[in-house]
Amino acid sequence: MTVEDILDRLRSQSNPDNVAGMSRYGINPDGALGIPIPVLRRLAREIGVDHSLALALYDTGVHEATILAAMIDDPLQVTERQMEKWARAFDSWDVCDQVCNNLFCRTPLALRKVYEWTQRNEIFVKRAGFVLIAQLAVHDKRLDNRTFRGYLAIIERESSDARNFVTKAVNWALRQVGKRNPALNKAAVKTAKRIKASDARCARWIASVALRELRSDKVLERLKK
Repeated sequence: MTVEDILDRLRSQSNPDNVAGMSRYGINPDGALGIPIPVLRRLAREIGVDHSLALALYDTGVHEATILAAMIDDPLQVTERQMEKWARAFDSWDVCDQVCNNLFCRTPLALRKVYEWTQRNEIFVKRAGFVLIAQLAVHDKRLDNRTFRGYLAIIERESSDARNFVTKAVNWALRQVGKRNPALNKAAVKTAKRIKASDARCARWIASVALRELRSDKVLERLKK
């Protein structure tokens, strides 16, 4: 299947009504076709893993094609140059999150990019760093608690970034680390309490939302099991 074949498939399933509603959710509609994620996943399974095709799809700039590219790429073939190029091109939170969730968190470079990207100023590159923390907390069972305690220090350090797309990602990362296991739950709660004492309104919001979930009966019961 060629890039043009895939673009033809995508265009045939475009939905202008969905595109019109994307802005309400903070999604950049430029170049979008309004195709739901489950449809893209089915197409990705049909295509299979194809690194070269993924690179070509991302370069089209079509919103759904960039998400599909992350679904079919091979994480072991992803280079640092590719990650930087794709991250700098992020122009919407959903593309950022889908690429990190489906691809970047599975690459050998993910741990290093957490430290690099969470210090960057570009809004979606910085968001990507925290999305990686959240995804690693959920999916990478090989990582030890020491790694995530280091991530909690990053979360605390960057909790005063008031940009909405960053603030929400920092909160997401904090909650996911705190739900990984009982020891990290305690560490995350302590971190959230310190953040809550901040003068920054966004930091207090991050902490309040995180504490409400991390100390909930539902989360604590699951961690006991």
